[in-house]
Amino acid sequence: MKTRFCREKMAKSEIVGVSDGEVLEKGVVNNSNKAKELKKDLLRLAMEISQEEEVEAENDDEKENDVILGTIDKAIRALTALKGLKSKMNKKQQRALSSQFDQLNVPDEYRCPISKEIMKDPVILSTGQTYDRPFIQKWLKEGNRTCPQTQQVLSHIELTPNHLIRDLIVQWCKENGTELPPPLQDTNDGFVNDVDRTHLNTLLEKMSSTISDQKDAAKQIRLLTKRMPSFRSFFGESTYALPKLLGPLKDPESLQDNPDLQEDLVTTILNLSIHDNNKKLIAEYPLVIPLLVESLQCGTIETRTNAAAALFTLSALDENKILIGELDALKPLIDLLEQGHELAMKDVTSAIFNLCISRGNRGKAVRGGAVKVVLEKIKERVYVSELLAILALLATHHTAIDQLEELESVECLLSIIEESTYEPDRENCIVILHDICGYSRSVLKDVREMEKDKGIIAKLAENGTLRAKRKANGLLDKLRLKKSMNYTHTA
Repeated sequence: MKTRFCREKMAKSEIVGVSDGEVLEKGVVNNSNKAKELKKDLLRLAMEISQEEEVEAENDDEKENDVILGTIDKAIRALTALKGLKSKMNKKQQRALSSQFDQLNVPDEYRCPISKEIMKDPVILSTGQTYDRPFIQKWLKEGNRTCPQTQQVLSHIELTPNHLIRDLIVQWCKENGTELPPPLQDTNDGFVNDVDRTHLNTLLEKMSSTISDQKDAAKQIRLLTKRMPSFRSFFGESTYALPKLLGPLKDPESLQDNPDLQEDLVTTILNLSIHDNNKKLIAEYPLVIPLLVESLQCGTIETRTNAAAALFTLSALDENKILIGELDALKPLIDLLEQGHELAMKDVTSAIFNLCISRGNRGKAVRGGAVKVVLEKIKERVYVSELLAILALLATHHTAIDQLEELESVECLLSIIEESTYEPDRENCIVILHDICGYSRSVLKDVREMEKDKGIIAKLAENGTLRAKRKANGLLDKLRLKKSMNYTHTA
């Protein structure tokens, strides 16, 4: 029955003589008529809104206001419908054009090697091969750094428009009675177009000009790299962009005398570091980390906050954690934490935590006074969760254990276990206590006495997280088996 239906349908199509292209064309025409009707409705509703506002101004009537709102709602619905219809029409037109080109014998040199379709926006890669822009951009965005055709490693990933090939394709389309469709647009492709590139290059040139030009350009670049991901990716594509951006660093005194310029530069570095492909490039550029470290110590509070945020973002890569630690960023971060500016606290604690994930940085943090500062802030009940996470990392360092004992941290940690309802905080506290008691007899004795009175650790062993239960039970064993313990350190 199904086969018969299909045959009848095919026969009917042959009799009527309707092709797929004609069906699509009719669909586009119908949608075009609908779009015209919606536009008429929008124009009518706009006039009604204008007239009703005049009436409302004269009468000052709440009912008139309700009428206007109702008309505005209708206009919004019509506009939404028109937008959806236009989107459908564009897709159908693209399919119709694609089907049309399939029927033509398009020369291979006019087809994109990736999509195998006729190129709408041909561009040249560094290897000299030509591709359609959206498809080669997708290839590069996926992290590929070789030519799809030749497999050569790319010297850079800038794309140059191939005007000659495009002109030839347009001419070929005319000769074959068709029209080249417009290039595919993707606002999220992460690449700048030629106009944007020219504008950004002009701004970068100003970064080596007068102070006034530097300030103006830095402000604009800061805004562009904040709002548009494509500008952030540009710095990863262009080897000259970052050195030009940091041109003002050639005169450090000038930068110190212009804190607004320093703030814009640091904030731009933060914006650029958000782009994953930029993290390694930015951190390894010799001037960047020293600029951020210096900016932690001077400049506006926004400058110092954004410097900490940039270090946090860059430290997402393990190799950057090591590099930032080696360039002495931890001590200024700890000093900024001690100052306690509300605006900076979140970024500072995040940066310190990220850096201390690397074991090699924990000793630097401890020597920089992190234990004392962190514990003081915890006692003040400031950013407790973030700071306990840092302290749990530092407690794996033997010098930190000594300092925690001297600073009488046990009572503070036990009080958080007892009072807090946030399980990660309770878990970090018992982890720290477990580490301290593994080294210090005197602390173990103090914990034993407190545990006899309140049984805080025993309760945690029953209702904590899995890790908290394990650490609590381990600590209870130590409290009960004092004589058999093998101490590696004494107070």
